Amino acid sequence: MIPLINISDYNYPLPDDRIAKYPLSERDLSKLLIYRNGEITESIFKSIPEYLPEGHLMVFNDTKVVPARLHFQRDSGAHIEIFCLEPVQPEEYVSMFASTGSCQWKCIVGNVKRWKGDTLHVYNPENDSRLSSINLKADLIERNGETSVVRFSWTGETQFSAVLEACGQVPIPPYLNRDTEEIDLERYQTLYARHRGSVAAPTAGLHFTERVLESLAEKDISVQKVCLHVGAGTFLPVKSEQVSEHTMHKEPFVITIGFLKELIGRLGKVIAVGTTSVRTLESLYYLGVSCIENGRPETVGQWAPYSRDYEYSTSQALEALVTYMEKNGMESLQTGTRIIIVPGFRFRIVDVLVTNFHQPQSTLLLLISAFVGGDWKSIYDHALGNGFRFLSYGDSSLLFRR
Repeated sequence: MIPLINISDYNYPLPDDRIAKYPLSERDLSKLLIYRNGEITESIFKSIPEYLPEGHLMVFNDTKVVPARLHFQRDSGAHIEIFCLEPVQPEEYVSMFASTGSCQWKCIVGNVKRWKGDTLHVYNPENDSRLSSINLKADLIERNGETSVVRFSWTGETQFSAVLEACGQVPIPPYLNRDTEEIDLERYQTLYARHRGSVAAPTAGLHFTERVLESLAEKDISVQKVCLHVGAGTFLPVKSEQVSEHTMHKEPFVITIGFLKELIGRLGKVIAVGTTSVRTLESLYYLGVSCIENGRPETVGQWAPYSRDYEYSTSQALEALVTYMEKNGMESLQTGTRIIIVPGFRFRIVDVLVTNFHQPQSTLLLLISAFVGGDWKSIYDHALGNGFRFLSYGDSSLLFRR
């Protein structure tokens, strides 16, 4: 049964001066709020290994943010901003970034009403020779509500990944109210970012440094990585009063069979770094159920966790997923999820969560509430009352599930 939740119950006052507009000088010097059994304490992020139980498995999202914000100009001089969301043709990310000549993306287009269907040319006011040689153009293929399909074309054999690097900007969150700067190229990316595809960073991971990662190994904490490409929906507050009317967009992710096997052996001892890792991990149960009941994993629906009672144990579901991959000779599985985690959700995999402080009335705040048994307000009141910095470049929290 879909939970009846009023998003207005998940609002709180967030003054603009509490939003961290820039990162700290060092990643791991951010403040750390620790929540366990209803108790709140404070520390510094570089000390986080001291608060983690030995022998646990820590799961990171190693997606990499791409410079997905592009600026174009009409012949009339009007500026058009295009924000790439997800590939359309080719549909698979690796193939897309290797494309030469042309490709198509689902995009958000700023000033789309001013785009009359003519071909746009990349904005190049200083006649940069590299931009001129690439000669990037954009054509509007179709409009679908708030998004559009755009065909990009360019000169030569340059791969689209290099086209973006030359022509695009890192899409920092709109609530920072500033343009992308040099510091964002390094700091709006985790140290372990590997697979291109996100248009927003998995920001819980921005605090990790080499010294913190080394300290994890000293505590016998195993580190594994999944990859979920974060979509622009992560920026969007829930606009409908009833959460049941909010639509989650599909986000692709990849997991390996080796990771699944270790996960099965560490159930009850799983630490997720970031809400994207939580959504990936909790989706695995429903992929396994799909293998048991339908013979194959299928994209996890938004309300699948709430649709009925599931009689399978977590290990049964994960083992069914491993069996499916072994039978099909698969080392990795690429699939997708629309899962939404709200109060009433039954967590089956994640026991501990490392995360930042999220926007009011967001799906991320709903996830936090579900994880801490509805105690989000006391956590956020403490953070607001004790100088914590909020959102992407803000401080961190370590939450133990209630």
